[in-house]
Amino acid sequence: MNQHMRPEPVPFIDIAAQRRRLGKSIDDAVARVLNHCQFINGPEVTALEAALAEFSGARHVVTCASGTDALLMVLMARNIGPGDAVLCPSFTFCATGEAVALTGATPVFVDVDESTFNMDTASLTRGVATARQRGLTPRAVIPVDLFGQAADHDAISAIAEAEGLFVLDDAAQGFGASYKGRKLGTLGLATATSFFPAKPLGCFGDGGAIFTDDDALADTLRSIRVHGQGSDKYDNVRLGLTGRLDTMQAAVLIEKLKIFEDEIAARNEVADRYSRGLGNVVTVPRLASGCTSVWAQYTIRLPKGIDRDGFAAALKAQGIPTAIYYTKSMHQQTAYRDYPVADGGLPASERLSDDVISLPMHAYLDEATQERVIQAVRSALQA
Repeated sequence: MNQHMRPEPVPFIDIAAQRRRLGKSIDDAVARVLNHCQFINGPEVTALEAALAEFSGARHVVTCASGTDALLMVLMARNIGPGDAVLCPSFTFCATGEAVALTGATPVFVDVDESTFNMDTASLTRGVATARQRGLTPRAVIPVDLFGQAADHDAISAIAEAEGLFVLDDAAQGFGASYKGRKLGTLGLATATSFFPAKPLGCFGDGGAIFTDDDALADTLRSIRVHGQGSDKYDNVRLGLTGRLDTMQAAVLIEKLKIFEDEIAARNEVADRYSRGLGNVVTVPRLASGCTSVWAQYTIRLPKGIDRDGFAAALKAQGIPTAIYYTKSMHQQTAYRDYPVADGGLPASERLSDDVISLPMHAYLDEATQERVIQAVRSALQA
């Protein structure tokens, strides 16, 4: 009876289930690093970069210490700095705009499409004009593949080409997804991703990677990753970072990459079940034509008049965790509210920040547990 009084909590992201599946392979991979003691730039780093290049179709992969460093390193490699403008969506995690601001350049925030959560191309065009009106030089655009779904890359790259911008794809949540049959990692000048543990492909700490087909850019990134070094470590030819991925994390990722395709398929099944179970009571996420998603998050929009905090509390009482990405869009946050926004404002981002909520999503969410989540959502809406 007590079991029904306090339902067993459902994990929001079940890293432990994946850990059990991989079992000894992860232990053995880490043990190999502990034995060879090459903790910085060990052989696993090179092996992982080759495996990621094969997976994505990108010519070069430069692993690094985090998804934020991945963005920052590309901007540094292209000498982005004061007086430059970089167009970013506002409805995203702060790292997208943060990397721009860290270079001394100005992030210019643009709106998103309410149905895909990704960059709105009409707002992007207005944002470029806004930047020029402010006396800034628009240099780059950072579309985000938010919650796992590819942005509208063809439309964005057409605008970028017309306006003289390069495209840096922020696939921190989207790596593994595809756009019109092409895997993320091959769109734009470069693609950045994150291997934070909660990501669809995550390590056991911080990590990231940059994908590019540009040989010169890849060389520059490898230099920036190690303090901007030139021919030897005491000939530093540019400003850089300590941007390396630890060998231990590379070893973990090599094992996880082996099951990644399988996990993406499982995540899509989970998303389909949510869509069928909830599509008539909430606004469920929609895939744009030609896009796939890795469902880093499963984000719904609540009907008008539903109190989001009350809804979350009702689910929590049933042992169902929720999360809100993002209660404030970037242009509403203290550190970023003085930066320019595209002409016409960012109404969609603001509406989304008011009514989105994310449900448990991972590759190991079995049907019975997911049914509990679906029923809890439905009953909370009727309460």
